[in-house]
Amino acid sequence: MDIIECDIEGPLIIESKVFGDERGFFMESWNAAAFAAAGLDISFVQDNHSRSQKGVLRGMHFQQPGPQGKLVRVVAGAVYDVAVDMRRSSSTFGKWVGVELSAKNKRMFWVPQGFAHGFLTLEDDTDFLYKCDAPYAPDTEHSLAYDDPDVGIEWPLAGLEVKLSAKDREGKRLANLEPFS
Repeated sequence: MDIIECDIEGPLIIESKVFGDERGFFMESWNAAAFAAAGLDISFVQDNHSRSQKGVLRGMHFQQPGPQGKLVRVVAGAVYDVAVDMRRSSSTFGKWVGVELSAKNKRMFWVPQGFAHGFLTLEDDTDFLYKCDAPYAPDTEHSLAYDDPDVGIEWPLAGLEVKLSAKDREGKRLANLEPFS
């Protein structure tokens, strides 16, 4: 697999080897030994799957306390996936990185603990899968406003009508959230 570092320390783009022929393709999406050899010694405790229509924006979520690291990928459709550094001690605190994930490019994105995470679906019937290294804890979940001007995420919104959940419409600005130390 190829691991591509991002402009922010922590998140990684992961490209697995894909073996294809006229029948289709095969790829390993998770292999504990291979990931550990690449410096990602992660124990996952939960797998999630969401399906969304074009224009759905989910996020920017994080848990504090009880943060989650997430290995995310798309198996149908496409998303613009974003991680925001919520670690106050980091030199990139409040900065973001985004990557397009799709069934076509088969990329994965590692979002470590200490980051808010969210995505915008770019196609109808997008299936988004993610492995988490800590269980979901709704009582400690927070939402960073996807449109916080202090963060300035450049979502590819041209021609899209954004659809948000009630929880995500109530996301708070970075200045009003308790970040990680």
